[in-house]
Parts: sequence; C-alpha cells; structure tokens
Amino acid sequence: MTIHLTDSAVARVRQFLHADPNAQALRFGVKRTGCSGYAYTVELTDSIAANDRVFEQDGVRVVVGPESLPLVDGTEIDFGKEGLNAAFVFRNPNVAAECGCGESFTVEEQ
Repeated sequence: MTIHLTDSAVARVRQFLHADPNAQALRFGVKRTGCSGYAYTVELTDSIAANDRVFEQDGVRVVVGPESLPLVDGTEIDFGKEGLNAAFVFRNPNVAAECGCGESFTVEEQ
C-alpha cells in the first residue's frame, strides 16, 4: 500500500506544517459526498491513531485512516498551479469515474 507525493506536493505540505507548529502530519482520506460518491479530504492533524497508516516521504508524513485506505491506495498527490489557481491534484488508480465538476468520484464495487 502506498501514497506518493510529488516534489511540489512535498514542498507545499512542508509549508503548511511549518505554519502550524502543532501539526504532526497531513491527513488524507475520503468522505461520502458529491454527485459521484466520494470526495477527497486533506487537512493537517496533530494526532495519529493506532490504526492509521503512516506514509513518510522526504520527512513529510501522510496519515490515512483505515476506512479511506482501500479507496486511495496507490494515489499520487501533486500540487499544481494554473494561472491564479493552485491546488492539490490526485492521481488515484482506484477511480472508476468522476463527476463533471471534478469534485467527486466513484470506485468499482468490490
């Protein structure tokens, strides 16, 4: 099981972590929402549960809860800028379809 951050994502997460001295890691997951089923969640966390999976890359820790891990396993997280917009970009091999607005996605039922 893996989560991979590009160099630009590592740099951006470091900026967020430096701005919040209590933060230990970036929590990455999904929640049920939107027109397609799931949406990504990304937030700083100051706690890591015993059943969380921790991925570390270049000194940056990414925490994924057990309920989200099967849906995001293998995801590459990038950080991109386009014009005045800047955002994390997720390349998730588990995605079967995305809604037209790009805010939510579905996975194949297992």
